[in-house]
Amino acid sequence: MALVAGALLSVWRSRQATAVVLIVAAAAALAAGLRVAHASAGTVPELAEAAAVVSADVVVGGDPRLIDATFGRQVVAEGAARSVTARGRTVLGRAPVLLLAPEDSGLLDVPLGATVRVVGRLATSDGVDLSALLLVSRVERVVQEPAWWWTAAGAVRAGVDRGVDGRGQPGELVPALVVGDDSGLAPELSDDFRASGLTHLLAVSGTNLTLVLSAVLLAARTVGVRGRGLTVVGVLGAVGFVLLARPEPSVVRAAAMGLVALAGLTAGDSRRGLRALSVAVLVLVLIDPWLARSVGFLLSALATAAILVLAPPWRDALLGWLPRWAAEAVAVPTAAQLVCTPVVAAISGQASVVAVLANVAAAPAVGPATVLGLLAGLVATALPRLGELLGWTAVAPAWWIVTVARLSARLPGAVVEWGTSLPALAGLAGLCALVGLVVHWGLRRRAAAIAVAVLLVVAVLRPLPSPGWPPSGWVFVACDVGQGDALVVPTGEASALVVDAGPDPAEVQDCLADLGIGSVTALVVTHLHADHVDGIRGVLGALPVAQLQVGPVRTPSESWAAVSAAAAAADVPIRTVAAGSGFSAGAVDWRVLAPPVTTRPDLSDDAGEGSPVNDASVVLLVEVGGVRLLLTGDVEPTGQQALLRTGVDLHADVLKVPHHGSQRQDPSFLAAVGAPLSVVSVGADNGYGHPAPALLAHLGTGADQVARTDQHGDVAVVVDDGQLGWVAR
Repeated sequence: MALVAGALLSVWRSRQATAVVLIVAAAAALAAGLRVAHASAGTVPELAEAAAVVSADVVVGGDPRLIDATFGRQVVAEGAARSVTARGRTVLGRAPVLLLAPEDSGLLDVPLGATVRVVGRLATSDGVDLSALLLVSRVERVVQEPAWWWTAAGAVRAGVDRGVDGRGQPGELVPALVVGDDSGLAPELSDDFRASGLTHLLAVSGTNLTLVLSAVLLAARTVGVRGRGLTVVGVLGAVGFVLLARPEPSVVRAAAMGLVALAGLTAGDSRRGLRALSVAVLVLVLIDPWLARSVGFLLSALATAAILVLAPPWRDALLGWLPRWAAEAVAVPTAAQLVCTPVVAAISGQASVVAVLANVAAAPAVGPATVLGLLAGLVATALPRLGELLGWTAVAPAWWIVTVARLSARLPGAVVEWGTSLPALAGLAGLCALVGLVVHWGLRRRAAAIAVAVLLVVAVLRPLPSPGWPPSGWVFVACDVGQGDALVVPTGEASALVVDAGPDPAEVQDCLADLGIGSVTALVVTHLHADHVDGIRGVLGALPVAQLQVGPVRTPSESWAAVSAAAAAADVPIRTVAAGSGFSAGAVDWRVLAPPVTTRPDLSDDAGEGSPVNDASVVLLVEVGGVRLLLTGDVEPTGQQALLRTGVDLHADVLKVPHHGSQRQDPSFLAAVGAPLSVVSVGADNGYGHPAPALLAHLGTGADQVARTDQHGDVAVVVDDGQLGWVAR
């Protein structure tokens, strides 16, 4: 509601604004209450409380999609239960439910808008806008086919896919640009788009609608449509776009913002644009009150406001020395990025430096790729071969966007780590406001604008080191890579032993860059779980790596295939290590304490705690600068007890706590290590309860005894005048 108030205050006088804001707040609260009452009323929630087995006719309200769940892959879809039969009676209505079904249930093939009869069990839902969860055991049949408009939209979406099928990553990008379908996008390409500040291109946004409507209106003008006819064409185009991209809340929001931005820019009056934005925000919040809690909604509204208020004068300032197309290409993404930066930093802990440059570079290709991809989809519904040929015309500009994302993400200064505390975010917001005040002056002056652009390019290519980082006397760093491990031990002035690579290539690459690491003496993979190896491309290929050391276990097989492929691509030799292996580099020695050389490579990988793969983690005893580090991977009680039985000296000065601080620890193992300092590499707000409170109490209550990446960020162990300590960033 704060956003609504801000928008209104810019349009009406203060007294009027205050009254309207209060009225709207009351109306939104009433709308939210009515939706909650509708979802919680009736017989369906009662049946859910009783976990009743039911037969139900459900209208599928969203495309079924696959997700990774605790018990394997599941199909999830939103729906409205028209009739529910249980315990000898049938209840009619329109209860909002969420369908969950096994992958082979057939639900994945049910089209949006169809009414399907399913058998399953009801369960209570945490969502206040849902009547129940419907755990589907089987899909019996389709009761009613979807309406013609859903069938037509599905045909166009399928045509877009056919038109670019088999054209590599640029082809994968086109459906995301046209209809927000990024399901076929390679994970590494998604990472590149995130790091380069181009993620908004992968989801339906106001930009998509603006591009599509601009093309539609241009075509309408070409054939002689004028006046109110253009308005009708624009409305029909917007409705068609929503049907094509699916009428989910994010799509409806994007359509509203796109219409506002298009109307405001064509009107040339920021006050009219802001009035339209205010109305759009009010209507959307009243229709769906939960949008008031949506970060995406906030970003969308802020970006639209920036495009309406800041972009036009900045564009006009640039027109003195740039052509109009170039001025708009610079002004629009710069305004949107500047206003959204504090919010993005609050949710990601990062501020993108390269985002403006990447958006400016990609902008000329976004329109052609989007419009040509849509045209290919439309033509493919009637003439498949011609649609496939047109798909090539969309792939060419998409290739440029992919290239920009790849190159931008790999620049050393692509992102800057930023704190998420209130003072840090307030400081960033103040800095952005200051930039917003002075940028208009700078854009009018060619020399000043070019100088700033050159400084930005230099900062991205050769970023300044973080002040005071790495700290002097550092002997070990646990990188803050979220729920995973990425550990660094210096072996020289700019070289290091790296243990694991975390779940995200960008995170580990940034950590190594901030530490000034230019080469890797050895990369040790403790085991092949995703939170330890999915970030391996941030090391292999990003830096020279002398060798990759892995334990004898080769499961999960898909992770091993990815690791070996990454090593082959980077021309890095793989060496299998086990208990008894020893290595040294510079002043660093490391010995492998586990697993034994007889460990089977095909260990089962049971889900959850107690995984044999966890217990077969490579355990290292590292000695550096007179400090003993015990790096334990994810070994659990079984593996810890096996280590104790070997009789090896486990005493260490620093313990990297096993398995991110899981509660599954052997007290006798921790006692044998006896480390005065413990480091927990763990992700904030993880769903596993790591680190366990009982474990933290066992390790020690002093502030200098336990360091955690979820609370402290990157953690460095240092030796200062012979004293062991730690500092964080």
